[in-house]
Amino acid sequence: MIVVLVIVIAAMAVIISWQIYGRRKLNQYIREINDKVADIIEHETAEKVLVPVGHTLMQELLVQVNRLLDYNQKVIADYARAKDSQRKLISNMSHDLKTPLTVILGYVERLKQDRSLTTHEEQLVIERLNDKVNNLIALLNQFFDLVKLESDDYQLPLSKLSLNEVCRQSVLEQYDLLTSRNIQVELDIPELPFYILGNEHALHRILSNLISNSIRYGSDGGVLGVTVREEEEFVEVDIWDRGKGIAEVHNERVFDRLYTLDDARNPQFQGSGLGLSICKRLAEEMKGSIRLTSVPFQKTTFTCRFRRITF
Repeated sequence: MIVVLVIVIAAMAVIISWQIYGRRKLNQYIREINDKVADIIEHETAEKVLVPVGHTLMQELLVQVNRLLDYNQKVIADYARAKDSQRKLISNMSHDLKTPLTVILGYVERLKQDRSLTTHEEQLVIERLNDKVNNLIALLNQFFDLVKLESDDYQLPLSKLSLNEVCRQSVLEQYDLLTSRNIQVELDIPELPFYILGNEHALHRILSNLISNSIRYGSDGGVLGVTVREEEEFVEVDIWDRGKGIAEVHNERVFDRLYTLDDARNPQFQGSGLGLSICKRLAEEMKGSIRLTSVPFQKTTFTCRFRRITF
């Protein structure tokens, strides 16, 4: 009787041990599967999860996981092909249109210099034609710039530069325009230089575009401000005005390509919808960011944020 009891206890111990071992092994395998799936998603590889033998439910689950990974990889590949095709289309369109437009602009320039055209109406028509052609060429250049920025092989050369100094230069270049429109300029740029790892041309383009936008859309507020400030390990630049501003619902979308809030019937406020997209991409190339906050007729601020360096 005692022997039987010992055998039963031993058998139960073996069964319990086997169950514990099986549970631990299953938990370990689930963790391995979880890590593998996470790695595949993070690195966007074409790998699959290994399907084990001897566990029917686990096999069925992992087969479906692999099907889902296949579908996800196909979607990624299709998106990449579509995006590449779109870039090529825009690039080709820019090149194809710039050549005839440049020729047209050459003829317009010749007409402007033709002294036989003396009537005011003729000169006015030529000047308008000249302006429209130049605007269209500028728009195509913006398209071309955006295509280059969004290409996978584009790299912006970065070096140490003083954010304070680039801000001062950007304001100085447009100071005459600001004063001609009776816009008060308020600068808060510390003497102590804040250095970032950036590209001077790209940073200047961002700031000039934001200042131009404030002049164009916020001049009714009568003031434009530029503030440079330190935020922990970052440094931020605020370009602000007290104009008509932008409703909160549009705050994120203004950085989308071709998104514009402009009244198409008012040529004073017409825009391409590309300038802020280019600013955002340039900021990201410098490992920075750009955001908008706006309370109409109180304060509208575009903030550029970059990591400060000390070396």
